[in-house]
Amino acid sequence: MLRRQALTLGSLLLSALTLGGWSLFRQKGKSPLLLSARDDSDGRHYAVGYRLDGTQVFATQVGQRCHDIINHPTQPLALFVARRPGTESYLVDLRDGRLLQTITSQPNRHFYGHAVIHKSGDWLYATENDTTDPGRGLLGVYRFEGERLVHDGEISTHGIGPHQVSWMPDGETLIVANGGIRTEAESRVEMNLDAMEPSLVLMRRDGTLLSKETLPQQMNSVRHLSVASDGTIVAGQQFMGPSHESSELLAIKRPGQPFVAFPVAEQQLQAMGHYTASVAVHSELRLVALTAPRGNRFFIWDLDSGAVRLDAPLPDCAGVGAVADGFVVTSGQGRCRFYDCRQKELTAQPLELPAGLWDNHLHLV
Repeated sequence: MLRRQALTLGSLLLSALTLGGWSLFRQKGKSPLLLSARDDSDGRHYAVGYRLDGTQVFATQVGQRCHDIINHPTQPLALFVARRPGTESYLVDLRDGRLLQTITSQPNRHFYGHAVIHKSGDWLYATENDTTDPGRGLLGVYRFEGERLVHDGEISTHGIGPHQVSWMPDGETLIVANGGIRTEAESRVEMNLDAMEPSLVLMRRDGTLLSKETLPQQMNSVRHLSVASDGTIVAGQQFMGPSHESSELLAIKRPGQPFVAFPVAEQQLQAMGHYTASVAVHSELRLVALTAPRGNRFFIWDLDSGAVRLDAPLPDCAGVGAVADGFVVTSGQGRCRFYDCRQKELTAQPLELPAGLWDNHLHLV
């Protein structure tokens, strides 16, 4: 029964169009491909692709642990981006997992785990660290030449420690979550917790700053982003302050309005353990989902009213992505799940995907 349900789910997802910024690359007769970084029990790193019925399309071993994944808008290619402070990202053929290119960061630079590709398919922008001036945020600019990426320059993110970068719906305006934390080369040790500078930045592709906003708590690192089709931006945070303090771990910027806290109940904030891993907006259903792996909790809210739709236990919940009828969620320790959000009462269904060892992000193509 479970396998039949998963196959039905796959056929439903195949008919989905772009949801909340997800660009769907279709392959005739096949369900969407879930892309993620994953380790094995011996600690080896892989770039993997699975159909939602559990079929493995590829598992390509790579040298460094990856974080987020971004696919090309017209070619069957995806970049698996190195986790901070990694220096290698991997361009993979989505049809068979063939490693097309290992992209090495420039001297005195390392990757921060995220990137975006311009809608033309010609340019890629990756968040990077300038280790000669630790934490100075950059977007490395890369140009596609066929099935290869060539470094073309860099632009400032107007902040420190950039993490995720996304597009506004116009496909030309960049959003950067500047985490505000300084780190040195080959290190994840925070150097400036007493002087953090987190910010949410909107900028043009040429580097021109359009806006820069902050949240009230200086030690609340802006980390992950999701954008609705109407331009609503949702950001997940990581609080670096004292354990007894509470912090606004989900924030929102609605069109024409300031960047402010999303209305999350105090009990839910406490359950998150000061850490959020992945956030996804479902534009059609007007929902926002958030994973909090340290608290082993998964949340879904109504994007417009802020009403809680789901507050559920999920061991080491990791990546979350919007699909036609709800959300797919992976786990570092447990089963992957599909949450059907079409009805008032949300329902969960286990997916026939490998359990555990998934990284904090997933991408559906």
